Amino acid sequence: MRGLNYSLNFKKLNFRERPELYQVGLGEQGVLLVEPYKSELLPLWRFKTPAVAHQSSRALLEKFFQYHQELDFVGMDMTRKFLQMGYTRSRRYANHRSGKKYLGPVPADKKGQSGSHGRSILARDVDNEKAESAEIFRRAWKKVEANALYREMKGEWKLWYG
Repeated sequence: MRGLNYSLNFKKLNFRERPELYQVGLGEQGVLLVEPYKSELLPLWRFKTPAVAHQSSRALLEKFFQYHQELDFVGMDMTRKFLQMGYTRSRRYANHRSGKKYLGPVPADKKGQSGSHGRSILARDVDNEKAESAEIFRRAWKKVEANALYREMKGEWKLWYG
């Protein structure tokens, strides 16, 4: 699977008008870049408490099914990314109350790269409330991934566009 094409001018692109330029990418890639979907979905995305996570995941699922009805794969996939990001961010804060996983700053020569780069991982400081928020998002994310139309369109999209 190819990663996202970061050479595109995301500030000027409207992926609803040019959906063929959208690439699924890896995981949450592009979640905060792909317009107009980012602007439609970001205001719905919150995870501070389980109650907020429930409200947020329900609102995101409603958007998913709206995009589903419109056969808008890009919208469906972007919603999946926001749900996945709700899970990963909630898990990060569930494991590390500060939200920081690593001890110390990223070395200048390693900025923009993934991984710990030899940095020590901070000890876990478990927050059960955030863990519950993560589980709420995980269930919604898996519901989207199990959707038959989404799975079919995703497979076809990746064959055609990446």
